[in-house]
Amino acid sequence: MKLAIVHDWLTNMGGAEQVVINFKEIYKDAPIYTLFYNPNNLDEKLKDLDVRTSFLQKKKMVTNHKKYFPLMPLAFENFNLNEYDVILSSSSSCAKGVITKPGSIHICYCHTPMRYAWELRDDYIQGMGKLKRKLVKILCHYMRIWDVASANRVDYFIANSTAVQKRIKKHYKRDSVVINPPVRCKLFDISENDGDYYFVISRLVTYKRFDLAVKACKELGKKLVIIGDGPERENLEKIADGDENIKFLGRQPDEVVKKYMQECKALLYPGEEDFGIVPVEAQACGRPVIAFGKGGVLDSVIDGKTGIFFKEQTVESLKEAIEKFEKMKFSKKEIREHALEFDEKVFQKKIKEFIDEKIKESKENNY
Repeated sequence: MKLAIVHDWLTNMGGAEQVVINFKEIYKDAPIYTLFYNPNNLDEKLKDLDVRTSFLQKKKMVTNHKKYFPLMPLAFENFNLNEYDVILSSSSSCAKGVITKPGSIHICYCHTPMRYAWELRDDYIQGMGKLKRKLVKILCHYMRIWDVASANRVDYFIANSTAVQKRIKKHYKRDSVVINPPVRCKLFDISENDGDYYFVISRLVTYKRFDLAVKACKELGKKLVIIGDGPERENLEKIADGDENIKFLGRQPDEVVKKYMQECKALLYPGEEDFGIVPVEAQACGRPVIAFGKGGVLDSVIDGKTGIFFKEQTVESLKEAIEKFEKMKFSKKEIREHALEFDEKVFQKKIKEFIDEKIKESKENNY
């Protein structure tokens, strides 16, 4: 059976792009259909592939895909996928909206329903002018209608977390199975060196709530190392106000990131994510996670064994969790063993088994 991979856009690396890499490792001959392709910003494994872009790309490299938002449904519907028996889409936006031939199987690995059209709409339009806000609200209304309609084109949904599974049920009224995203656990290992600092690694943006981590560590007099950059960095530095315990290292090479992650007391993870790769990477280093107990971390962190949760996104709640954590003991070996449950090989096995099962069911139903 011929299989094609469909992905929203390939312009930068992230967790969704790691999923595509794993899809390609399972289905080496499958072409990738996507809106935009910028190989300069991608992992080596996503270069020199059979990638087929939409009419939106034309001949230029697109750096800001968001401005094409209104045209994305049309672009995906324009792809001709009639030669394929199985479509495997990787979607957090419009990729699931491709049109397939009768008798084909469309399996969607859903990172999340289109969040900027649903629960993040108000965050998305924040800061826009009055007229633009009205226009975007109207656009989001029609995008929600299209989003639900296009969900009916999918035969089977795979959710990347239990939190996303609930959203798929709420917005699309569809069932799904959960297969958590792949993590390159082999890139991490346990260190015998134990640092005296808490750790944050991410793009610094508002919704990740790193302001809570800075305030909590400042008030408790704890050391915090922050690796990453982004629009929220200036605000976080103002909150730190020159505190010597709070260090901003900006972007760092992988080896530096790995060393800090391996030797930290714990990773602080105060935001809410669909899944979250970083907490699993920290656990692959044998390091516990102190996380806001909502979203994808409920799948990846075991409270009391590989980390602890705090219940409210407040400074006081995080401070209580840190103080509780410092009285606890964790096993590096047990934490890493848990992380290995999310390794790439485990992901690939689950995906292949699921697709093979659906292909078998389809053949049996056609006889």
